[in-house]
Amino acid sequence: MVEIRSAPMTAAAIRALPALALAQEIRRGTVTAAAAVEAYIEKLEAVNPALNALVVRRFDEARAEARAVDHLRAAGAPLGPLGGVPVTVKECLDLAGTPSTFGLPSRRSAIATADQPHVARLRAAGAIVLGKTNVGQLLLMIETDNPLYGRTNNPHAADRSAGGSSGGEGALLAAGATALGLGTDIGGSTRVPAAFCGVVGFKPTSGRCDDLGRVSVPIGQRAIASQVGVLGRAVGDVAAGLEILNGGRNPAPDGSLAAAMPLGDPAAVDVGKLRVAVYDDDGTFRPSPAVRRAVAESAAALAARGATVQTWTPPDVSEARSLFHGILAADGFAGCRRALGKDTPDRRIARMAMAIEKPRLTGLLLAASGRRRLAREIVANYGRTGTDHYWQLTERMLAYRQRFARALEGFDVILCPAAALPAFRHGATEELILAGAYTCLYNVLGWPAGVVPVTRVRPDEESDRRPSKDPMDRAARETERGSAGLPIAVQVAARPWREDLALAVMAALETTRAPA
Repeated sequence: MVEIRSAPMTAAAIRALPALALAQEIRRGTVTAAAAVEAYIEKLEAVNPALNALVVRRFDEARAEARAVDHLRAAGAPLGPLGGVPVTVKECLDLAGTPSTFGLPSRRSAIATADQPHVARLRAAGAIVLGKTNVGQLLLMIETDNPLYGRTNNPHAADRSAGGSSGGEGALLAAGATALGLGTDIGGSTRVPAAFCGVVGFKPTSGRCDDLGRVSVPIGQRAIASQVGVLGRAVGDVAAGLEILNGGRNPAPDGSLAAAMPLGDPAAVDVGKLRVAVYDDDGTFRPSPAVRRAVAESAAALAARGATVQTWTPPDVSEARSLFHGILAADGFAGCRRALGKDTPDRRIARMAMAIEKPRLTGLLLAASGRRRLAREIVANYGRTGTDHYWQLTERMLAYRQRFARALEGFDVILCPAAALPAFRHGATEELILAGAYTCLYNVLGWPAGVVPVTRVRPDEESDRRPSKDPMDRAARETERGSAGLPIAVQVAARPWREDLALAVMAALETTRAPA
């Protein structure tokens, strides 16, 4: 009798598998961890010269770890849920033996001696880290660029930003060069790159996955707390990654992380019974036609599944925006100045510093150049410092959270834009500060929120924005021009600790997405 063996899976076929499916094939023995690692290294070496997304490599170590996984499987040992799956992590997250520079040249030799706790959990689940990905300097921009590593490009269009500050992760996932990634998020740094690059990104409830990196906004500021988030190509992969970061569905405190909160199962949620609040414009910045269409089509898709869908207006978003800027700048940029040390700031960071430290002068200069909206934001929210001021802002934030929760009574989840525009052109973040502000509302609230790609810009809907002398509007029109084919995502948010509801809705919307 002749034994029939199936042909080995090609590198392209390996990379096409979602992370969970790849882990399953490795457990079955149809794919080796070594083959998976080589498939992704091959892709990284092919695409990274154009993207500049992977900035720290550990290919030799990854190959050794893959061989160890294959030996374990051959010996009959159980593998973790991500056993043998190649992943990447944001450069600011400590990974033993690698630098965490936050885009500062002076930190080239800041080699981590231990893994950041969430990185450790990912590796304990069997994931193999191929390297670390590029960031915006000090994690303060929604563009990924810094004086040490340079600029990351969007794989859909080289003249477009990959978002930030976790843009390296978004770019590699969109290029098919990593199976799963970790980012961080204090104002949209996981969700904006996911939206711009056309992948899935998720920020958990504040306090679930605290990011305690010390070279950005000072971690002593706990009102708006950065969270470690997950990016992937499939909602199921992101949900599994979040469960791993959480320490399981019902984690036991291990002494190393801030929270040990239960995590619901998205698969147990009946989307057809949910009540969905929908808005396509929160008054911050008018979204482009493709973004509005994406929200409308997603709402219709949920209604078709039986969900109760209703148009809703979030309360006083301008107050949330003021709180976001005021709280993060309440130290007058002192913490970030300390982090910068003698390093030269990126020009956008330098302008941010000037705005925070000299708001009236900056406001006058902006107003004189026609940037009156931006001038009003800066003068209103920057310039006041001190403990009492910070406490007052925090009390206002708590009151706003209560007001928002009351306004949402009768609903389970929120569906809204992830960003007002498709991926910005490089450098446009200096003008389009408000266009990226749809994510920061949920950092102020501390609510879980994720983005899922649902469509692409059509050639006949690039822009309906009227001509204007306002530089922000002109930058928006320029962003929309030539945007046909770029991915568009929607954002889904839920109340604290109900990540399962948001992920369930995201998974339902993922099934409605037309093939790329």
